[in-house]
Amino acid sequence: MITHISSRDVRYPIGSGHGSDAIHKDPVYSYAVTLLTDDKGRTGSGLAFTLGEGNDLVCKAAEFYAARLQGRCIEEIMANFGALQKEMADEQQFRWLGPHKGVVQLALASVTNACWDLWAKTRGLPLWKLLLELTPAQVAATLDLSYLEDVLTHEQAIELLTNPTASRADREGILTSGYPGYDTSVGWFNYSDEQVRENCKRAIDAGFTAMKLKVGSKDPERDLRRARIVREVAGPDARIMVDANQQWTLPQALDICARLKEINPFWIEEPTHPDDIIGHKTLADAIAPVKLALGEHVPNRIIFKNYLQVECAGFIQVDAVRVAGVSEFLAVSIMCKKFGVPVVPHVGDMGQLHQHLVLFNHIGLDLPAVFLEHIPHLREHFVNPVRVEDGVYRTPQDIGASCDLI
Repeated sequence: MITHISSRDVRYPIGSGHGSDAIHKDPVYSYAVTLLTDDKGRTGSGLAFTLGEGNDLVCKAAEFYAARLQGRCIEEIMANFGALQKEMADEQQFRWLGPHKGVVQLALASVTNACWDLWAKTRGLPLWKLLLELTPAQVAATLDLSYLEDVLTHEQAIELLTNPTASRADREGILTSGYPGYDTSVGWFNYSDEQVRENCKRAIDAGFTAMKLKVGSKDPERDLRRARIVREVAGPDARIMVDANQQWTLPQALDICARLKEINPFWIEEPTHPDDIIGHKTLADAIAPVKLALGEHVPNRIIFKNYLQVECAGFIQVDAVRVAGVSEFLAVSIMCKKFGVPVVPHVGDMGQLHQHLVLFNHIGLDLPAVFLEHIPHLREHFVNPVRVEDGVYRTPQDIGASCDLI
């Protein structure tokens, strides 16, 4: 039974140009943390990611949501969590502040993730293993599929979860070999050209074969120059992604993305405003076969549904500390399975939670194991930081979702 509820407003100024992009020039990586403690002394820790100011507002909203869990058993909560999550999302006093976006959605992410962490700890399992041990019907019961019924019903979700079970053994080798990673830290926006060059060399030496460069400069020539540096150092076979963090208008994106094609990017990420679905479709058609990667700044499953419907996303970057937690992440992943689009999460959690989720997506859903973003700047703050060796994530063995902060 959950006996104590609290929240933490945790902020980490990064400095030295780390974490910088075209929008966030001096980021303060922050977590709104929900803590759910039961009568056995176990504490579920749930994260939502912000960039500093306003983190306290997310904590306050999370406390409001979490209060309804007081005195309840986590097994009872998770047996029909989808209905409970919908009930919380429909809270009449908060719905005008959303719905399904902004502070209240981040708060729901924090509470949802705390529930999943406590459930895994109660079962004595790493989250990835808990997910794989649940039946398709049990997984589906944790999902709020409202507003998705035109493309994904409850019955279809169960079918999509059931179909891959017969071939699971073919994909379980990844638990031993490790999940591929890619290095986001070679080309933060504020890094000098020489830093970018040296970081590319270090990434290659560390075993990475894929890396990302931040773009979106006021002068497009700076972006092109730095992109050429990454391609030159990494070589022709490396997968290079460029990320504009929503900086460009559609006319700018059409021009600059066409010019970036010279470096053969694996994807172009977040080129323009995340709500501009038709704009993304226009851009995707214009720059094909180069693909767009979309989702870091998308707050809910409905926008992801629209991206998939208009076929503008080559990769979906749903983030479980940005949407309404693990449950909405899974709902989006199941949609992606239906539409045949890979899930390559953004990792506002620094990969702590997502290392579990991508293992489930690959083994349990038979989604391709493309790779998972690696950002090392907060590892000293986690009780069980991710282990990345030779460019791959090593499978976490500690119980829970790896989100406990020191």
